[in-house]
Amino acid sequence: MSRRYTSEFKRDVVALALSSGKTVTEVARDLGVSPEGLRGWVKQAKIDRGEEPTGALATAERDELVRLRRKLREQEATIEVLGKATAFFARDKMR
Repeated sequence: MSRRYTSEFKRDVVALALSSGKTVTEVARDLGVSPEGLRGWVKQAKIDRGEEPTGALATAERDELVRLRRKLREQEATIEVLGKATAFFARDKMR
């Protein structure tokens, strides 16, 4: 079963994993979180700090990308509606 964790919890767990000297699996087991999930959080934290290779999206960049894609979908839907309305009124005027 999937659980949602707060960003504060993730931040604290990542800090513990990086500073404890334990492996990610040990920290995850101690705290009752998924080792794969914790690995992902640690990797994303390193990307956000610029410690990972370039090409990976930081959290802020990923959030902006999601926002822009949503806006694009909304605008495409608007354009489609306007196109249909234009065709409707053009047909109506031709009569």
